[in-house]
Amino acid sequence: MKVLVVGSGGREHAICASVAKSPKVDKIYCAPGNAGIGQIAECVPIGAMEFDKLVDFAKENEIDLTVIGMDDPLVGGVVDKFEEAGLRVFGPRKNAAILEGSKAFSKDLMKKYNIPTAGYENFDSPEEAMKYLETAKMPIVLKADGLALGKGVLICQTREEAMEGVRTLMLDKKFGDAGNTIVVEEFMTGKEVSVLSFVDGKTIKIMTSAQDHKRAKDGDQGLNTGGMGTFSPSPFYTDDVDEFCKKYIYQASVDAMAAEGRPFTGIIFFGLMLTEDGPKVLEYNARFGDPEAQVVLPRMKNDIIDVFEACIDGKLDEIDLQFEDNAAVCVVLASDGYPVSYEKGFEIKGLEQFDGKDGYYVFHAGTKLDDGKIVTNGGRVLGVTAKGDTLKEARANAYEATKLIDFDNKYMRTDIGKEL
Repeated sequence: MKVLVVGSGGREHAICASVAKSPKVDKIYCAPGNAGIGQIAECVPIGAMEFDKLVDFAKENEIDLTVIGMDDPLVGGVVDKFEEAGLRVFGPRKNAAILEGSKAFSKDLMKKYNIPTAGYENFDSPEEAMKYLETAKMPIVLKADGLALGKGVLICQTREEAMEGVRTLMLDKKFGDAGNTIVVEEFMTGKEVSVLSFVDGKTIKIMTSAQDHKRAKDGDQGLNTGGMGTFSPSPFYTDDVDEFCKKYIYQASVDAMAAEGRPFTGIIFFGLMLTEDGPKVLEYNARFGDPEAQVVLPRMKNDIIDVFEACIDGKLDEIDLQFEDNAAVCVVLASDGYPVSYEKGFEIKGLEQFDGKDGYYVFHAGTKLDDGKIVTNGGRVLGVTAKGDTLKEARANAYEATKLIDFDNKYMRTDIGKEL
């Protein structure tokens, strides 16, 4: 069969690598892809938001299955476009992708269906938000309602910071229309855990847990990023946590969406906070996390095509989802200066040392081919992933592997998974 993957980052590279392992797949296309993806798939110069061009390409090339990796096209309704054209596509429709597309919607959904989450208020007026903050307990969290590249969350320690945050999101429009509405949320403390799941509208199957490092610098300092590294499984995701979440969060979320007339088919990413009062939902995403996909998918035993198709056909209950009994750690190699400003176009050296290296992966995020050479083309450049029998071993392997790759401006956190 022919498969089209839509997106251009490390997540899409991880998806393509999993798809390539399926004996059912003869040909993989990726739109628009990147230099690393181009080694296992044919990259097509169509942007992820060019829905009509994507549909036309899928028709003309008789694509059997399209997999949407990114949040923007999902929230924009690309799945609806494919379905209207009679094409098979994996991902939630627009009315279900709102689970990620609007934080205000997801918070209201959780409140309505008694799904554990932080206390909150939604505001579409900066004046009303500031009035509320005059008496609110600090620290407090401000979230842009819409998509903001994973960066639209401000943790404010003081009332002055919170007021400035409202100005940044709602008046200065740092994240554009994403800040037209904001969620003001109580500050929770505890360990954060990411849990990805496959959903077919009614059945949910949980993948192995993972843990992301969002801040740019060591010790969780610096600005929020799209993710500087991750590990799987999370030692903090215990059997008790799993049992609680299965009882009160996972199926409850799927049932809530169905009850709202928004049946969800695709990936639900649960961002969890393990508080003293039990696990609570920080956020939902409507697609694979990045870089979480880069440690979860390499550990999955199943043929990913079987799972995608079971979700589309409403037969996920027939799938026995299995993961290897090991661990994986991903260290992101970024361009120094990310996420604010950084230079591009530097040649990346050492990638050939990973050819045929079992248990090691280099997932490309911001790369491109330039005159036959692979060069940097973004803030997050590569995700270096390694497996090991234990998290400590996987971490040691991953950091050893980062030494094999070099480019000008190379930057990484040195403490991914350090507490393990």
